Amino acid sequence: MAGDRKYHERTVAPVPDPPAAVRRLAAEAAGDHFCYEGPDGFAVALDPVAELVADRRRLLLRGPDGDVERAWSAEALRRVPDLLDELPLEAWRCYGWAGFELAAARDGLTGLAGDEPFLHLVIPAAEVRFHASGTLLRALDPAVLDVLQERVEAAPPPAAEVRPRAVPDQDAGAYLDAVEKAVRYIRDGRLQKVIVSRTVPVGFPVDLPATYELGRRANSPARSHLFSLDGLASAGFSPETVVEVSKEGAVVTQPVAGTRARTGERDRDDALRHELLNDAKEGYEHALSFKIAVDEMAELCPDHPVTVREFMAVRDRGTVQHLASSVGGTLTAPAHAWDAFAALFPAVTTSGVPKRDAYEVIHELEPSGRGPYGGAVLTYDADGTLDAAVVLRTVFQRDGRAWLRAGAGIVAQSRPERELTETREKLASIARHLVPQAG
Repeated sequence: MAGDRKYHERTVAPVPDPPAAVRRLAAEAAGDHFCYEGPDGFAVALDPVAELVADRRRLLLRGPDGDVERAWSAEALRRVPDLLDELPLEAWRCYGWAGFELAAARDGLTGLAGDEPFLHLVIPAAEVRFHASGTLLRALDPAVLDVLQERVEAAPPPAAEVRPRAVPDQDAGAYLDAVEKAVRYIRDGRLQKVIVSRTVPVGFPVDLPATYELGRRANSPARSHLFSLDGLASAGFSPETVVEVSKEGAVVTQPVAGTRARTGERDRDDALRHELLNDAKEGYEHALSFKIAVDEMAELCPDHPVTVREFMAVRDRGTVQHLASSVGGTLTAPAHAWDAFAALFPAVTTSGVPKRDAYEVIHELEPSGRGPYGGAVLTYDADGTLDAAVVLRTVFQRDGRAWLRAGAGIVAQSRPERELTETREKLASIARHLVPQAG
């Protein structure tokens, strides 16, 4: 588009400690910001200049030239690239989150979608991208590059102090009841699998940038994130991606299902790994998720074979270890990245089988909407590249209230006590690293 505003760029030396630099930039940010660790490293988006927000009524794009609004429909996700292309910006990258309830709205179950936004994307006025070969600074205002360089080259802040926090179980009885009811639904043939989650309150305000730095050092996530957008803030360490799309149209999804703890003791962890690989319930749970991923990929990419890049490998993810697979395909024009996102979102490992029935059961059994939990954090580039990770192992904060959330995959063989234990194992990945706000 003629007259598009361009990003000015500068590359400076690599940063020796990207998590510490991310913490500094987020802590010093005057407004909304979004940090995402993708396949190429960490990135920090500052000072949004445009945003796209969706709820069950509309898609709303706010940009430098004013607002553009479209009614929500089942095809709304296909419109995202066209809407963003209307912005008078070149070579942009947007960052944001998609809430779990987006799937219900997309599938016509608007009664399950709630009234809150379920998609929030921002395009920043300034960015820092940390790579091993150098640190890329980008800004619409060239004067901002000097400010960014000064910040990334400053000495890292002192390490935060934290004492491990026990995960409270005041909702344990309600969760056991919900799992038992889910098992009955499955045995009655209503569905095959459903992920039931529980919310755990945190009894103090959390310093999210410091928590992110500490948690990232202790975890080994597939992706990680830290953001504050429109009053909602979050830090987390995702064990898997929902979908990855290259600018050439290659698509990958990584279903992760099946869990055992990691203790840090090698012999004990090896025994738990052997148990995970040989447990019939865990293998069945993973196989269900894997089959849905293959079926969805085949429907998305009908002109190309589905490739199984990995099957039932064990991945270490903080305080747990998971069974993981990787499934790939290739888009055919005019299909684009948001077609892939719509086809694969939400991850089968956060919803269930069949997905539509799982949405209804989750809405019935969980006392509150999920929001970003079980949804995705993502980046999307003007060239069509998209990277979306599942929002799990995460702490949330809003209006002075902080909370954690974790779930477990329920199948016919599930035992409620074991599923409760699994949520504790997952919660420990983030609960052990919570840093209280000063004062």
